[in-house]
Amino acid sequence: MGKRIRAQRKGNGAGPYKTRNIHKIAKPQYRSLDYSERQGYLRGVVRRLLHEPGRGAPLAEVAFRDTLQSGKDIQYFLAPEGVYTGQFVYCGAKAELKIGNVLPIGKLPEGTVCCNVERFTGDRGKLARAAGASAVIVAHSEDGKTRVRLPSGVKKTISSDSRATVGLIACGGKTEKPILKAGTQYYKFKAKGRKQWPRVRGVAMNPVEHPHGGGNHQHIGKPSTVSRLTPAGRKVGLIAARRTGRLRGGKAAVHQVERFD
Repeated sequence: MGKRIRAQRKGNGAGPYKTRNIHKIAKPQYRSLDYSERQGYLRGVVRRLLHEPGRGAPLAEVAFRDTLQSGKDIQYFLAPEGVYTGQFVYCGAKAELKIGNVLPIGKLPEGTVCCNVERFTGDRGKLARAAGASAVIVAHSEDGKTRVRLPSGVKKTISSDSRATVGLIACGGKTEKPILKAGTQYYKFKAKGRKQWPRVRGVAMNPVEHPHGGGNHQHIGKPSTVSRLTPAGRKVGLIAARRTGRLRGGKAAVHQVERFD
């Protein structure tokens, strides 16, 4: 009987693979969708811009007036490029089309660059959240749907009531700086607080440790595609792959593999 492979050891993210939250500030997300945003807008002010260890994009601490009781409602947004401390941020259907404001994507003109897009209305932001990431409004339809191009190039159809932030996420050039040495990479992943690096290749292991291990030369020795129903200890490689290989044949072939909802 062989050893448990890396995917089995990770499980649901326990032990060394669990993300530490000791240095985390908050989960960046929108306000809960309420009447104020559906029918009008709500004004907030950017108190400060923060760096969270392990996250490439900066956070913006935005203070709103609490609509249910006296006091302030503090929210943490992913900071778009160009947002500054003291700036007023407007959230709602009647907000102005301006960098940093949050509007339903149905109110954004075609070609608008946006970020932190909601996959479903009210989920508080799920798509295009990485540093420098952005989505583009492609087209609107009359049945309340909007076509959006995501950072991966995939075009997705989502509800026009889903919210998005105007602009793109800040710190887009952070990946252009070369790593240069292993120590830089070590501290980069150490900040994320879970065991991600270094990552040993399966072909470099022994047969007892990995399905791709063993042999006189480092090679897989079998097809790398496996079924979705493969047992956990063998489920490595290209799992339930629809296709393999390069995309060839020009734009026509590329458009065929796009996912449409």
